[in-house]
Formats: sequence, structure tokens, C-alpha cells
Amino acid sequence: MFMTRFSFFLCFSFFTLLFLHSQSAIGSVSVYLSPNILFPNYQNMLKSFRIYIYTPARPLSFASPVESLFFSSLQNSPFVAQNPEEAHLFFVPFASGISTRSIAHVIRDLRMDFPYWNRTLGADHFYVSCSGLGYESDRNLVELKKNSVQISCFPAPEGKFVPHKDITLPPPVYSLSAHPPRNKTARYRGFVKHNGVKESALINDLRNASDFLVEAEPSDEKTLADRLASSEFCLFEYGADISGIGKALHFGCIPVVITDHPMQDLPLMDVLRWQEIAVFVGSNSLNISGLKRVMDRTCEGDTSEGMRKLGAAASMHLVWNEMPEPYDSFHMVMYQLWLRRHAIRYARREWL
Repeated sequence: MFMTRFSFFLCFSFFTLLFLHSQSAIGSVSVYLSPNILFPNYQNMLKSFRIYIYTPARPLSFASPVESLFFSSLQNSPFVAQNPEEAHLFFVPFASGISTRSIAHVIRDLRMDFPYWNRTLGADHFYVSCSGLGYESDRNLVELKKNSVQISCFPAPEGKFVPHKDITLPPPVYSLSAHPPRNKTARYRGFVKHNGVKESALINDLRNASDFLVEAEPSDEKTLADRLASSEFCLFEYGADISGIGKALHFGCIPVVITDHPMQDLPLMDVLRWQEIAVFVGSNSLNISGLKRVMDRTCEGDTSEGMRKLGAAASMHLVWNEMPEPYDSFHMVMYQLWLRRHAIRYARREWL
């Protein structure tokens, strides 16, 4: 059962205090893009937001746990409207792995059986697909791809994500343990999970550097927590397994993300100021000397300590709970949908 209104008020007050504390820690910098809008707008979402879920033709199965968790959380949430006339958005459910032809049939049936798709050509509809949709010639798929909001997994498949329209689900961090004691002087300058990056000359150089730790998946969560808490930076490569970003932020390890292009599919991009909690570097001509220079610049003054505090605050929004809690991943994804609820509605007679 979702929390009571009184509990929501307490949580709202807590996060307001957290925001004010984060600002006072490093001047006027906030981890949120629009903090003065976020908190009251979030409360309006809780009171007003309604979503109609079309009934799927057969039971759904999803390829990833985070897709399943989002769908089950949505089904059991107070956001669900029984009357489609009350809905701001409409959820189009289809299973992972079905063919594009089958998806086109789903949209065709919605077009024929309900009036809502034709009012906006799908602009007030959304769906979940970690594999994403490409550009197809079928009219139903074209409208779904161009107009409807796609909720992808992070990182989104290349060429199958439309920035500013689509959303990514935060990586599946299901719980965050308590902070282990953080060393004043970190044992490691940087920590690299071997299974989270590709083999490269840079990784080979880091293996030979005494102040970097490169290893495979730690044997247990406690060991991983110790690695993260005792490292200044955690290295990730975009396109590989970067699901550990949330945990790195929680334990005070500043993420350093290697990417060849601007990242437009980061989770909660409508909410968080990622440039204040992570470092992004290009892979072209990157070597260990260049990487250390980036880290040195980040450590100038109080910059790195401020990033750690903001990162810890941000990590609370990247947690998935079996029973959703205020301001967690599920609610932040819902908030991004809430921001997309305004769609141009065409007069229905235009489509008769």
C-alpha cells in the first residue's frame, strides 16, 4: 500500500530540507534542474495524474526485471484511471520481443476500437521497450515512434531513442546499504569494474597504475561497498554495463563516464543536473595522463566534495523499491511522464 498523505508530507519536508542542505554545502548549486518547480509540481502530480492502461490481449512478459517492476508498480499505483476519459496519458502494453508487425497490429486495434489514439496520433500515449523501436514504414509504427513516449532501459540502443521525448529507466538499483566509513584519503584514485568496460590500452595502463584498482565483480556487496567508498572516482564506459552509477553516487565515488558523444539518454534528465554529480570525458586520445588531469581539475578546491554530497542526494532517486516510495525511481519516471502530459489534441472530425 502506498504511503498515507501525512507520510507524503513528511517525505516532502525531508527532501526539501535535503535540497536546502545541498545548496548550503556548496553555495547556490543544486542537484536539481528546477528545484523550485520540482517539489510543488511533484505534489500536484500525486493528486492529479491519471493514466489509463489498455488491456493487453494476452499476459505480458518483459525481458528485463526493471521493465517488469515498472509495469507492476504502475498497475498497483493510484495513478491508474478506470475511466479513460479522466486520463492524461494512455499506456500501450506489449510484451518484450514481439515482432514489429505484432506491435503495428496492437496500434491498429487501438485506432479502430478507441477514439483516443486518433485524437493526437498517439502523442498522449507511452510504452515500455528496452530494445526500442527503429524507424519503420508502417503508419502505425511511424506514429508510435515519432509521437508516443518510449520508456527505454539505460543506456538506450543506438538510434532508437528520441531525446527530449523519450525517457530511460534508471538502472536496476534495488536497495542501498548504509555508508561504510569513508577514508579521508581514499585508498584508490579510481576504481574500475572489469566487466563494466571494454578492453583497451587505457584499461591495460590503469591495471599497472598503483593508485587505480581494476577488478572483476567483487565477491559480495560489502566488498563492493568498500571499493566504492574508498575510491575517489569510478570509471564507466558508455555502452557497457554502467548500472553501477547509482551505487557509486551513493557511496561517494564520483562517476567518470567515457563517451564519444553527448549523452542524451541519462536517467532523470528532466530532474537531475548530471554535470554536477558526474564527469564526462571523450575517448578520443584519452590516456592515463589525460584521465589523471581530468581528475586533478575535478579535485580543485571543494569541487569534488561538493559533487559527492550532491551525488549522494541524487542516488536516492535512482533506487527501485518493490513497494514504491516517494521520490524513488518509479515516482521520478512518473514525474517525467507528468511533464509530458500536455499534447495537442486534434479535432476528432479531422479523422472521420
